[in-house]
Amino acid sequence: MTRQFAVVGNPIEHSRSPELHHAFAKATGIDLNYSNRLAPLDGFAANIQEFFNQGGTGLNVTVPFKEQAYQLCDVLTPRAQVARAVNTLWQQDGKLYGDNTDGQGLVDALNALGWKLEQANVLILGAGGATRGVMLPLAQAGASQIVVANRTLSRAQQLVEDVQPFITTTTLSAIRLDQLSGQFDLIINATSASLSGEALQLPPELHFQQAYEMAYGKPSSFLDQAAQRGVPISDGFSMLVGQAIEAFSIWNGVKPALEDFLSLKS
Repeated sequence: MTRQFAVVGNPIEHSRSPELHHAFAKATGIDLNYSNRLAPLDGFAANIQEFFNQGGTGLNVTVPFKEQAYQLCDVLTPRAQVARAVNTLWQQDGKLYGDNTDGQGLVDALNALGWKLEQANVLILGAGGATRGVMLPLAQAGASQIVVANRTLSRAQQLVEDVQPFITTTTLSAIRLDQLSGQFDLIINATSASLSGEALQLPPELHFQQAYEMAYGKPSSFLDQAAQRGVPISDGFSMLVGQAIEAFSIWNGVKPALEDFLSLKS
């Protein structure tokens, strides 16, 4: 019997998740159907209940429902607890389980690029949900230091304080965006600057070896500036594939190789 999966959001028609999961299924010989699922803004809980009542196996969750999904879960993984947001749902023993695969998706994407995280000094721009979702997996992958830079320092400091109890082996700190300086192995843009078209200026006293933009599919002044410095760059498509693979592996017990699907970007 074909197992049913979906991604739920609002809007949802733009999602590439069905394409990705059907590609993973074809590669691994797993029989599944994966669809887009539009939920009304005031009807998310009822929508996912209906999905599981009708025999659905697993759901991905996208904007604007990740925080609501977190609130609805009976059991949360440590990654979801730190992220305070859930993008992967399944039922087990009558309970709703939630995970957040974004951070592991980023780690797997960086590994696929050959960018070393062990003992890496990492700078993340932005202190929103995207940053919160990736800090634990980056720490687990061996980053020695993670610095969070944000326009409002107090928000970055609060994020570090929230995440600190879960992370013991990585040094965490917060700075203001206008304090950017020093030497980093990896810089990650988790701000909405690329999506909104704002120019995020990287000062000359800030030095880095690699630059990753979480967004994809739009011009990025962040990546343009990094490219001008001659460092390796990447947009967020590989992270999109990585987080989808991680969800697929949770549900199906098999993890396809991320590198095999990066050609789907075009």
